[in-house]
Amino acid sequence: VQLQAFGGGLVQAGDSLRLSCAASGRTFSRYATLGWFRQAPGKEREFVARITWSGGVTYYADSVKGRSAISRDSAKNTVYLQMNSLKPEDTAVYYCAATNAVGITTTPDLWPYWGQGTLVTVSS
Repeated sequence: VQLQAFGGGLVQAGDSLRLSCAASGRTFSRYATLGWFRQAPGKEREFVARITWSGGVTYYADSVKGRSAISRDSAKNTVYLQMNSLKPEDTAVYYCAATNAVGITTTPDLWPYWGQGTLVTVSS
């Protein structure tokens, strides 16, 4: 599976942004989960949101809950992350990832497939 993330950029606090992650190669199994992580300078990579490929069940980190929405378009093999009311602390490189691990997996080590990151910078 190859994942390609795009859509990052420089925005102001309070703005919205939608990230996209296009998948190619092997199709996702019914157990697959797609997700977004982010890594700010000097910090560890952290979980942001996830969605199951077949059922569309979502789960969010507390830091983005209520401000973000993850969705997927099966026909386009694409996952989206809509982020609203962006804050300077949302500044990070955002990565999309995929896993077949069962359960609510938020640990990066349990996600074997990664795309390249896309930088989101939120100015105050």
